[in-house]
Amino acid sequence: MPDQLDDIDCKILQELQADARLTHQELSDRIGLSPSPCARRIRKLETGGYITGYSARIDEAKLGFGFNVFISVRLDQQVDDRLGAFEKEVRLCPEIVDCWLMTGSFDYLLRVAVSDLEEFERFLTQRLTKLPGVASLESSIPIRRVKYLPARLR
Repeated sequence: MPDQLDDIDCKILQELQADARLTHQELSDRIGLSPSPCARRIRKLETGGYITGYSARIDEAKLGFGFNVFISVRLDQQVDDRLGAFEKEVRLCPEIVDCWLMTGSFDYLLRVAVSDLEEFERFLTQRLTKLPGVASLESSIPIRRVKYLPARLR
């Protein structure tokens, strides 16, 4: 943890990561600090860029998108124009919920959330394989998530 953050800051981050809906009073009770200094520390963490926003964790399966696939993508060229064109198209695909530029034998790692294998096949054959520069794909279907943390804190 960077030197600028003390144990109280780390506790604040930990508690907010677990439940960002805590009131300042609830949070201050949990970390042993009064509400006003707690609120000041939260603002400092926000302005310092440690807290970049607040969001809700959504159950994709309840929305009908419980079938996940990880796809490793290799492009035909690793030049700026090709990377940019691919990334622009990825942003337009609602099925792609996570995309990482990678080192190693593949250029990108995608997480795709769809309703079922049939929807995945349609997305793969009608959309993903037609994105600019796609040379090869390798798909992996996860069995179950073993661990999830929104961010590493320690």
